[in-house]
Amino acid sequence: MEHPQLLVEDHPAGYRWLRLARPERRNALDPRLLAAIRDALEAEPGTPAVLGSADPQVFCAGADLTISDAERAVVSDLVYDACETIVTRPGPVIAVITGAAVGGGAQLAAAADLRIAGPGARLRWVGPPKPAGLDLAVGAWLLPDLAGRGAALDLVLTGRWVEAAEALALGLVNRITDDPEQAAGQIAADLAARGAKGEAAGGVKAVMAAGGLLDRLRAEREVNRAAWARVNSVGPRLPGLEPGRLAGAPAGSGRRGTVRGGTRRRHDPGPGRRVGGRRAGTGRGHRGRGADDPRRSGRRSLAGRRLADAAGAAR
Repeated sequence: MEHPQLLVEDHPAGYRWLRLARPERRNALDPRLLAAIRDALEAEPGTPAVLGSADPQVFCAGADLTISDAERAVVSDLVYDACETIVTRPGPVIAVITGAAVGGGAQLAAAADLRIAGPGARLRWVGPPKPAGLDLAVGAWLLPDLAGRGAALDLVLTGRWVEAAEALALGLVNRITDDPEQAAGQIAADLAARGAKGEAAGGVKAVMAAGGLLDRLRAEREVNRAAWARVNSVGPRLPGLEPGRLAGAPAGSGRRGTVRGGTRRRHDPGPGRRVGGRRAGTGRGHRGRGADDPRRSGRRSLAGRRLADAAGAAR
């Protein structure tokens, strides 16, 4: 489905342009815009894609701060959905960073296979202003692969700005050029010409994703789900929107699920429910008796025997 704030163009050279076009909010992300980005990337998974902005002054300001906390929780979850699509689709994704990329916007840019920056590019891995109980991890899953553990910890813990020149030195962008759109388009056209529907790049990307990258993505996603659950007493659900895949579902499987706001594990059966032919524990022993109840085994508990011995010694 087309989205008014995401401009999608199929280039004659065989690649696809995706441009964020929400200048009044500096391309800030709401649930439907993020879902549109994910769906556009999934629609042609083997086709090289260029992800950029219709406004050269900004790439993406991160989560929209004018929406509710429940909606921002959905945005947080959908960022990881979109990033997992970028990492796992066989067609390469090239990010064009011509201005500020913050929070979820910086995650989308960093998840791309190649990042072409303009001189005014700047990045910052930081979450939204924190309501009580919110403590998000932003970028910890992928920055070590790009910049090394030490630099990644610096960027994630401080949330400081990284200007274009430093980003190039750290490996956060691949090149800086005065015309990043033209450079990215040329790379995308070359990649499209080299392989039919991205099979040539698909094997390379599969190898690059091995070794725990997706495990770290899913771990960070769960950490942030739990953080938002502490803020929102009811899990975030929006009418007519599927917030994201179930965590761990393979890309392209079509499995969707709502974001869960509770902290109980998904497969926790709860007290008294059967698990593998037995009832799950309720904190009581045999027939509802405690583990130390002497009626359970016909023997006194260790604590009971010690009390009896002490009483006998006192007599």
